Amino acid sequence: MHQFKNLEIWKRSRLFCSKIYGVTSNFPDNEKFGITNQLRRASVSIPSNIAEGSSRASNKDFSRFLEIAIGSAYEIETQLLISNDLKFLKSETVETLLNELEEIVKMISKFRSTLKI
Repeated sequence: MHQFKNLEIWKRSRLFCSKIYGVTSNFPDNEKFGITNQLRRASVSIPSNIAEGSSRASNKDFSRFLEIAIGSAYEIETQLLISNDLKFLKSETVETLLNELEEIVKMISKFRSTLKI
């Protein structure tokens, strides 16, 4: 079992989640139950799956939760690009968020590869 609060991947993804909440607060009100909700849920999913996976008895189970977290990251990538297409976010903002998200995915992938399954 891993102490998720000590994992850098959990800390970084939690901070990223806060950034997503910040940028989506400026989305149109009629998107509250659309892309705003989707982005927020997917961003919450990353640190949540890291935390839940860390409680599992086996590294194989933990690895599966990390895989789900990476899937959520790719979901966010798509949603950020769509948000840019819809002019909800500026290209510079999207680029900054995507760069940070890419770093998080690399960190999760590297950590996942160290688990002895």
